[in-house]
Amino acid sequence: MKKTPFSRSYLALAIGLAFSANVLHAQQNNTEADAANTEQPEATTGLGFERILVTGAVSRNQTVMQSSVSVSTLTFDDIDASAPRSTAEIFRMLPGVRSESTGGEGNANIAVRGLPVAAGGAKFLTLQEDGLPVLQFGDIAFGNADIFVRADATLSRLDVIRGGSASTLASNSPGGVINFISKTGVENAGSIALTTGLNYDQFRTDFEYGGDINADTRFHFGGFIRQGEGIRDPGYQGERGYQLKANITKEFDTGYVRIYGKHLNDRVASYMPMPMFADGSSVPGYDSQKDTLQSVYLSQTVRLNGENQISRGDLRNGMNPEVNSFGVEALFDLDDNWSIDNRFRISSVSGNFITLFPAEVDSSQSIANSIAGDGAIVRYAVGPQAGELYNANAMRVHTFDVEINDFGSIVNDLKLSRSFGDVNVSLGYYLADQSINMSWLWNSYFMALKGDNAELLDVYAANGAAYSEQGLLAYGVPFWGNCCQRNYNTDYSIKAPYASASWGLGDWSLEASVRRDIGKARGSYAGAVQSSRDMNGDGIISLVEQSVSGIDLGNPQLVNYDWGYNSYSVGANYQYSRDWAMFGRVSKGGRANADRLLFGKVNADGSVAKEDAIDQVKQYELGSKSRHGNLNLFATLFFAETDEQNFEATTQQFFDRVYKAKGIELESSYRIGDFDLRGSVTWTDAEISKDALNPDVVGNKPRRQADFIYNLLARYTMDNAQVGVSLVGTSASYAQDNNDLKFSGYTQVNVFANYELAQNLTVSVNINNLFDTIGITEAEQGSVPANGIITARTINGRTASLGLRYQF
Repeated sequence: MKKTPFSRSYLALAIGLAFSANVLHAQQNNTEADAANTEQPEATTGLGFERILVTGAVSRNQTVMQSSVSVSTLTFDDIDASAPRSTAEIFRMLPGVRSESTGGEGNANIAVRGLPVAAGGAKFLTLQEDGLPVLQFGDIAFGNADIFVRADATLSRLDVIRGGSASTLASNSPGGVINFISKTGVENAGSIALTTGLNYDQFRTDFEYGGDINADTRFHFGGFIRQGEGIRDPGYQGERGYQLKANITKEFDTGYVRIYGKHLNDRVASYMPMPMFADGSSVPGYDSQKDTLQSVYLSQTVRLNGENQISRGDLRNGMNPEVNSFGVEALFDLDDNWSIDNRFRISSVSGNFITLFPAEVDSSQSIANSIAGDGAIVRYAVGPQAGELYNANAMRVHTFDVEINDFGSIVNDLKLSRSFGDVNVSLGYYLADQSINMSWLWNSYFMALKGDNAELLDVYAANGAAYSEQGLLAYGVPFWGNCCQRNYNTDYSIKAPYASASWGLGDWSLEASVRRDIGKARGSYAGAVQSSRDMNGDGIISLVEQSVSGIDLGNPQLVNYDWGYNSYSVGANYQYSRDWAMFGRVSKGGRANADRLLFGKVNADGSVAKEDAIDQVKQYELGSKSRHGNLNLFATLFFAETDEQNFEATTQQFFDRVYKAKGIELESSYRIGDFDLRGSVTWTDAEISKDALNPDVVGNKPRRQADFIYNLLARYTMDNAQVGVSLVGTSASYAQDNNDLKFSGYTQVNVFANYELAQNLTVSVNINNLFDTIGITEAEQGSVPANGIITARTINGRTASLGLRYQF
């Protein structure tokens, strides 16, 4: 990542604040100084209404019951019991959150309360680690934020803010914030856990340990390492990687300083939409719940890289994030009721995203005729049947081959707070730099429709002329107009002053906050250019080498635009009694668009229209929090109106729309004796209210937006054992905005059990998707094609794992 004076000022600010701790005067012992980022146990059972708000709190001493914020927490035990197979599967246990976690360990589509996911990622939702964003934009094409974060044994809990209050808490997050809070060594303890798949090949070790170094210094260290084929067998080792995290906390009389670091180098397969029938049932030879497009016969691809040099891509890399980050945070109470809170982090982020996408599924003869003319001949290109005729269904496959050169960022968030009696005021300033530097290097292949190591196919004209080489149809994607050889080299800077105030007046709590986001985008991008090139070095320009896609480096397009938007959120909470409170909130937030504006919305001088640069969300909420003995209930009525500009890589289409959504979100918990029950259900009524580019869809329901999403976690605890079940479900939804192809609803059932073999030694078994339910989350088609085969993603079939954990 580029080093700039702006970057050095971040570092100077962070280090200066950290080392100024020794000269700060102590007025009083503040036992809550470390509340912003420690393992905070539930203050009560149930939904934790008496828990002090941490993530996004206006006042550091405000409880959930006193606030007008929709907030939830998932503890490590909650997460473990829900038997997730990926980080994104954790989010399915959150009320109001729709997490389409069928892409593997990353690349999930995440939405909240009816806000749209028109083209993938988490556009209106921010993922954070310890209070700072993983990425400034959650929907970078082939760089979704969830690819670069992992949940492991170092996780203390998830803190989640939903709805309009998030508009002013962080940039580009009007829908919500999901904050991964790390353990910090509050307890002198550790653990090591081994997990292995029982009906799939995966072995993983999680470890962590923390505690006191001396009377005022503590540490925590941990991570994971794993290897194996993964949930779906790609024909090779699809998973291999590890994460290491560490932090040291130095406490002072009036606060603390923490230094932390993270190293992530993980490699996991990315699952694209797969061939299946419209009801989710499997086509012959391909199990939609267990198979994958990856094949041992296509592990390498030769292409031109971002510098137009012949290079090799490795399909086995899949999603391969490489992250190194270093952070400093400090929180201190000062004189005269002032406090200061500063968080700084610098991250180096790079890696790969490479997988297979089925651009066309049909009979091999039909696809071959479209390539080489009538009477085309198809033969096996590889494998034991190489050279023999092939006559069955086949796929034209594109390699989504993306090199992530630099997604690095530098972030600093400084906040000053003061208490004036019952009024708490905070003033803050947020600074961030985000690089988006990546190259798209796509090729086209011809492959048998088969789930177990599909063979590549070759196409010949009726006269014998070869139209492919070892299954390679083209250096590029001519089926999509050679759209997608691209290079991005852009930097985005954000400055955001913000202010908030809260006022406790008897049973009333009033809250208001504002934020001004100011951003700049600078850099360039370049598209595809065709040329002939001897790619295999045999001295002959073959048919497929006559048109090779490269990057048009000689004609880069300028990126040079600014943006700015205001956000606000105003809320009020009235506590009728200790066990019942109601709140209301009105908010407006924004989201700046980044890489998805390029190749279509940027003018020749690098400028962008204001309406394209920013999407805004207006939200209204009315909620109730109540306790009824052992029953806790959190209910929220919501309404949202969302403007959106977006671009979808697989269809090469832009969106320019307004969405409206209203509904109710219910979260509840119940405990009686050793039985614990927790769950949520969200009803959403959403529609496309305006569309500048496709007015035919106005009035339709947005793609994949179900009326109901729900989850349930039930646990029964015995002396030395625990058993439980978790449910995740959704009602029916439409595949696309034309509202033709409709997916059936489904309920996924997961079960778990653990038993204490000896003191602190526990064995566990969990089964994900116990009943092998079919559940489609997305599809490329809006209507069923003539051959009845769609390309879609489904939840994984039944998987079982065995774990052993020792705590010390």
